[in-house]
Amino acid sequence: MPSEPTTNLVNMGDLTKPADTLITKISNAVGGLFAPYQIKRLARAEAEAALIRERSTVEVTDLHRRAVHRWIEEEAQRQENMEDITAKAIPQLGEAVDASVVHDDWIVNFFDKSPIVSDKQMQDLWASILAGEVNTPGTYSKRTVNFLSDLDKGDAELFTILCRFTWTIGMFVPLVFDDKASIYSVHGINFGSLHHLDSIGLISFDALAGFKRTEIGKRYAVYYYGRELLLEMPKDEDNELPIGNVVLTKIGRELAPICQGVPVEGFWGYVGMQWKTYLQKSEPE
Repeated sequence: MPSEPTTNLVNMGDLTKPADTLITKISNAVGGLFAPYQIKRLARAEAEAALIRERSTVEVTDLHRRAVHRWIEEEAQRQENMEDITAKAIPQLGEAVDASVVHDDWIVNFFDKSPIVSDKQMQDLWASILAGEVNTPGTYSKRTVNFLSDLDKGDAELFTILCRFTWTIGMFVPLVFDDKASIYSVHGINFGSLHHLDSIGLISFDALAGFKRTEIGKRYAVYYYGRELLLEMPKDEDNELPIGNVVLTKIGRELAPICQGVPVEGFWGYVGMQWKTYLQKSEPE
């Protein structure tokens, strides 16, 4: 039998206090994070003991043995995924955060949903959720965690592409003014993909009337990846700003900050042209 791997959380070297607190918190909530391979060996021993006990009453069949081995391997995979996600979350923790304030039921629900995830990119997303909740408790609802457990990788990738078009306008807003425009379609954002994201609950898509930001003052700053665009509205107060055909749902708003990727080349200028009425110049620099 090949030797078992030795890379796990107990071999990560000296841990910071936030990381140590997080691991302790998870261990207390779901159990066994520190000793995955000891747990695997214990599970095997317990399974063998169960087989021995069973032999005293009934004949153990190959079906029984296969069921036991399957259970062991499934639990080992769940443990490995749980550790991978936690290890990826640790570098994202703030220096002064206290993981102990995160509710145990949130931790239990999180790892009840996340251990089935083995894809590395999806693990990165789960790790960001875990770190985000530890850094700011209450950031991610159980509903969002449960939603994420059913999210296909392809849907996650599509949402990440859409989030590259997201501006900060008081909140995150994907600015889609015309789903037929090439700046969107070249990236796979079109009527069909937007309708799909609407149907699974990440956005609200209104291809006809669109949406507006209301009650805006005379001067209003919006941001694209931290870059400010200053708008000058026609009235001193109660102005309206068209923001296109898409807004994020509550789940979408919770996920958007960790799904932004990189800015879309040329999108700053494209948005400036949509809002040229509100600019002091004909287009942003």
